[in-house]
Amino acid sequence: MKTQLSKIYFFTVIALALAGFISSPIALGLGFVFTLFFKHPFLEKSQKSIHFLLKIAVVGLGFGMALIETIKTSVSSFGLTFFCIFFTVSLGLILSRYLKLDKSLGHLITSGTSICGGSAIAAISPIIKADTKTISMALGVVFFLNAIALIVFPTLGHIFGLNQHQFGLWCAVAIHDTSSVVGAALTYGEEALKIATTVKLSRTLWIIPMSILSMFLFKNSGQKIKFPLFILLFLVAILINSSDILPTAITTTIVTISKHLLVVTLFLVGTTISISDLKTTGWKPMIFASTLWIFVSTISLCYILYFF
Repeated sequence: MKTQLSKIYFFTVIALALAGFISSPIALGLGFVFTLFFKHPFLEKSQKSIHFLLKIAVVGLGFGMALIETIKTSVSSFGLTFFCIFFTVSLGLILSRYLKLDKSLGHLITSGTSICGGSAIAAISPIIKADTKTISMALGVVFFLNAIALIVFPTLGHIFGLNQHQFGLWCAVAIHDTSSVVGAALTYGEEALKIATTVKLSRTLWIIPMSILSMFLFKNSGQKIKFPLFILLFLVAILINSSDILPTAITTTIVTISKHLLVVTLFLVGTTISISDLKTTGWKPMIFASTLWIFVSTISLCYILYFF
């Protein structure tokens, strides 16, 4: 009986999200509530679907963007992105040693915080030959902080009086995972969403130099570096939209569907957050990850308020 109720709850929320009746924070919250009361009947499939749906949603959002504006945003935000990544990685390397954290775990959390959450962890873990437990711990901590960011950032944005451009930048460099970046920006406004998506994807490209650094630190040469190919599809979508090949009605529909898919993705993310997993992680990784997150959030906010 309980299994049937869990499936009804699961598919009802997905249907409501696809129909556009649920916002990003609520979807994430409903996913977390699901884990508290039910055993996930599709846990493995959900974990695989998260990355797939997120990529589709991001590519779809490209159909609502203009090429010239995207290039200008990427160029103007380069200094901010480099500044935040450099200092976050530096602090991560120092702090993980001070806390005597497992080297692989500290490096994965640092990579996820400084670049792009779960995607960075997935890309770096085979290079440093991290075991399954270490990867799970890093993902658990990062996803938990992502959930907090999705709820807290829009409120803080209004408190600090950030305009949509500033908030989009702040989300893109201070929140770990693409899903939460876009989810938070989605609740703030259309311009914030475009800025956040563009800058976040340019930040994702830093996986490549981070992979090279990881090879050097862990002395693992010969490992393959994976380029996030969906970014190329995102750029193709922008080119198609900028060249007016498709009617506005079609591109608008694609963007709307993509936003709804993003909400579905955030619900699935919520269903994978486990309290028991977080308890087994321990306090050191959580303190380490929280310190890095607060650090990058603070320095990026100060940078944005001063320069933008």
